[in-house]
Amino acid sequence: MVDDGSTDRTAEMARAALAGWPRARVLSNPGNRGKGYSIRHGVLEARGELVLVTDADLSTPIEDAPRLLDALAKQGGRGVAIGSRGLAASRVEVHQNPVREAMGKVFNRIVRAITRLPFADTQCGFKLMSRADVMPIFQKSRIDGFSYDVELLYVAVRRGLAVVEVPVTWRDAPGSKVGILSDPMRMLRDVWRIRRWHASGVYGGGEERADGA
Repeated sequence: MVDDGSTDRTAEMARAALAGWPRARVLSNPGNRGKGYSIRHGVLEARGELVLVTDADLSTPIEDAPRLLDALAKQGGRGVAIGSRGLAASRVEVHQNPVREAMGKVFNRIVRAITRLPFADTQCGFKLMSRADVMPIFQKSRIDGFSYDVELLYVAVRRGLAVVEVPVTWRDAPGSKVGILSDPMRMLRDVWRIRRWHASGVYGGGEERADGA
């Protein structure tokens, strides 16, 4: 669990709750750094062969994890499996605010136009990854905010990693920290930065694995 600089004893309470789980750890960011920074912090500290990223509010229930596991198994345990709210087989049981939902769909269309990524939903916070495959990407990633997903997928696809989109269940939880106007503008700016950074070689080239395979 990654605590992003909270001031309400979240980290303290989490450590107490997880005290009986020797493999569970609570990581604390140096202040409030953003979702992308938090995801990167967690992935870089991960130790398993596979890394499952999920939002703390469990908008996608953990019971959907086998869907991603099955999808990754069909790829030989390589690459990335991403949960998606945008596929026909996905189930949205609790919708977002209509304005947020509409803006999310517009943002995804713009992202697809700029990046040529084929995915119906880049922003669902439920992703399963081969740690060895994505570690080199996270070691060089720069996005600290909400568009970390686009950075991960853009670089992964251009490195030749297999990325599969998997339908999942979605139950929107209230209390989103995404600003309706400010954050989409920052995210679009980040998308252009990702393209520019990739073109300039910031992310390196070719396919690498953290285990050297």
